[in-house]
Amino acid sequence: MNTATDQSRARARAQLGMSAPVITVETHLPGGLPGFTLVGLPATAVREARDRVKSAITNCGLDFPMGRVLVNLAPADLAKEGARLDLAIAVSVLSATGQVPFRNVDEFEYLGELSLGGSLRPVRGGLCAALSLARQGSSRRLVAPHANSAEFTMAPANAVVPVSHLHDVVRLLRSGDSSPWPQPAQAGPATPAASDMNHVVGQQAAKRALAVAAAGGHHVLLIGPPGTGKTMLARSLGQLLPILSDAAAEESAAVYSAAGMLAPPPYQPPFRDPHHSCTAPAMIGGGGPPQPGEISLAHRGVLFLDELPHFKPSVLNLLREPLETQEINIARAGYRARFPAGFQLVAAMNPCPAGNLCEPPRCRCTPDQVRRYQGRISGPLLDRIDLHVGVPPVPNHLLLTAPQPGETAGHWQQQVVLARQQQMARQGKLNAELGPGELQVAAELDPDSRSLLADASAKFHLSARGIHRVLKVARSIADLEPVERVTAQHVAQALSYRAINWGEAG
Repeated sequence: MNTATDQSRARARAQLGMSAPVITVETHLPGGLPGFTLVGLPATAVREARDRVKSAITNCGLDFPMGRVLVNLAPADLAKEGARLDLAIAVSVLSATGQVPFRNVDEFEYLGELSLGGSLRPVRGGLCAALSLARQGSSRRLVAPHANSAEFTMAPANAVVPVSHLHDVVRLLRSGDSSPWPQPAQAGPATPAASDMNHVVGQQAAKRALAVAAAGGHHVLLIGPPGTGKTMLARSLGQLLPILSDAAAEESAAVYSAAGMLAPPPYQPPFRDPHHSCTAPAMIGGGGPPQPGEISLAHRGVLFLDELPHFKPSVLNLLREPLETQEINIARAGYRARFPAGFQLVAAMNPCPAGNLCEPPRCRCTPDQVRRYQGRISGPLLDRIDLHVGVPPVPNHLLLTAPQPGETAGHWQQQVVLARQQQMARQGKLNAELGPGELQVAAELDPDSRSLLADASAKFHLSARGIHRVLKVARSIADLEPVERVTAQHVAQALSYRAINWGEAG
């Protein structure tokens, strides 16, 4: 049999970072001795598809060509990874042999790994493929494994046809009717999670600092001895954030899809807390094929680094560019990939290796040990962290008595939502994302505030970035109250978050 390849095309999607480029699968049946050849730069897992596809087709009672089968994966210069092309190859072969009509084959794109019996297994990046297809404005729909349905709740309506078996795909293509296959349910807005902040005794100043950080999207460093509530406070930051918008929730879910991981509940800001043994590729992403790292998995949410000085300095310094650009661009010999990295950093650390207050006789560390310990965090990284917050020990009498009424997490959550709404109405973005020109308009200072900031910048040796970050924090403090103008009081409070004496932290 000699079949023209233009009647055997089936389209699939590769996975390259967050993008899903189109792959065209073409089958040619030139006749001759039996054989199955795959061309088009297939990796090992893709080359093995010939055995999976042949077994799946024959075990489903369908006819596999007896002669030579030539399958081309275009474009040929794009490396193909994984078993995601199995279904498209099978559909192309069935179309080339006339077992399914090509006019229906061309109405869909195909994604899925085939078992030897024909059932479909989940693949990485299913949501990325559905979103890429929808953004291109194509009338085609994505035929994908039903096992990926959880992530397809964030896909556009009617963009995906979830199926479980090759039998279902053949029935779909022969009838051209996708109505028997129910669509994935669309995700609805979630409610904010309960906060751990209510369980932290005292620490009102640290709680307010976290509210300021949540209101403006600022980065936070908590410094204090063990047992003062730093970890619980850090975890409560993610719970102070409002639910995500549709676009932000879609971005976050797509990152988890690209990583092949189960995403957090829809519309809930993600929270990532990698161990301090985390490696550089695990933090920023990479590998072959490229996958997102922890900073991208925290996109639109919180990245919590506990015991910050115990992370390798080389890993911490990789955070410097993403903290500014909110994205990570990975360049390797075989590929270039971009991942989003719009996260809020919250870190926690002790003031010294022993973890105690750095004063005799409680601390057994020498001054040189303390300097080396704190020196593991570079100055440029510290300069990018907006709020340096001391978390002092809680007096024993507060721990042994009934908790005193104060501002609850629910109160701060409401204030954060109102402050963010005010920022979006004023400038269309959070205060932490303002550029220098936008900041001058949003945080215009009176002469007293300007004089205070000038004196403080000289005293504390603030860089230009540091001055801008003080202004952004001052603007967030004003929004949290809320008041329209930034005053000297707001500037003074913002300066206090960058003037901490680490030797007396806590």
